[in-house]
Amino acid sequence: MSRIGSLRLDGVRRYGIVTDGHIDLLDREADVFEALATGSLRVGERLPWDETAPLEVPFPVATIRDFITFEQHTAGSLRSVTGAAQVPDAWYEAPAFYFTNPHAAIGSGAPVPMPPGCEVLDFELEVAAVIGRPGFNLTPDEAAGHIAGFTILNDWSARDLQAREMRVGLGPAKGKDTATTLGPVLVTRDELRDRNGRYDLAMEVFVNDTRIGGDTLANMAWTFAELVAYASRGTWVRPGDVLGSGTCGGGCLAELWGWRGERYPPPLRVGDTVRMTVEGIGTIRNTVVTGPELHEVRPARRGRPSPP
Repeated sequence: MSRIGSLRLDGVRRYGIVTDGHIDLLDREADVFEALATGSLRVGERLPWDETAPLEVPFPVATIRDFITFEQHTAGSLRSVTGAAQVPDAWYEAPAFYFTNPHAAIGSGAPVPMPPGCEVLDFELEVAAVIGRPGFNLTPDEAAGHIAGFTILNDWSARDLQAREMRVGLGPAKGKDTATTLGPVLVTRDELRDRNGRYDLAMEVFVNDTRIGGDTLANMAWTFAELVAYASRGTWVRPGDVLGSGTCGGGCLAELWGWRGERYPPPLRVGDTVRMTVEGIGTIRNTVVTGPELHEVRPARRGRPSPP
């Protein structure tokens, strides 16, 4: 039905319908998800649309859950990040995810600052489902109808920071929350053909125009409907919630390092441009820039732990 895009005009983020190199802007106060759900996509001004120009995130972001659903990526990246020799049995039992920072969501073309203290920056090629209407404790059959559409997701990852903090026994935090790219558009479900809930979409990632790797979205171990159902188990999913597929096979450097036993291709550096393309959705691109100053935090004051 629609491809939703976003531009910033006079300091205000505006949403619209993207067609044939143009964006037809929605009413300034329009609720994107309500408009999609009701079909009341009233449009006004028409402007040129250039996917290579800086863009805004194509919908209002509420939360971001990022899953890990590609077995090849899981096996290779665990070798690199945690040193695990094989995928744990728990991975196969249920889809795992972590929450990341919705305030760090950026659009295609936005600069990506090097995270303070990071020397091993990586990218992650994913597709995300975006919730369009609220749901509680959904079944997989119910969950599919709560998806408004899909977008490309780049889960930028400071691998050195991530490896240290995950040794504590919690999920990634500062290793992940500098930037998450979403875009270039939100493609509604009816625009993409699915086969039993799976989408056979070609995915590719390039660094400075050199192809690094790729996969098909059909290789997810669970469908998006199953991910939404799991995310809603005993709780709510609401419009603007983002559910990342997890990195596809060959979709990040850490996986390749895990298989090869060496950091090649090398970690990202300032000036590198990462470009990701997903069939049926489009292309996002971002360039790494110098990040903010690192402010040191002192180590913990060591006490004398003793049993109660």
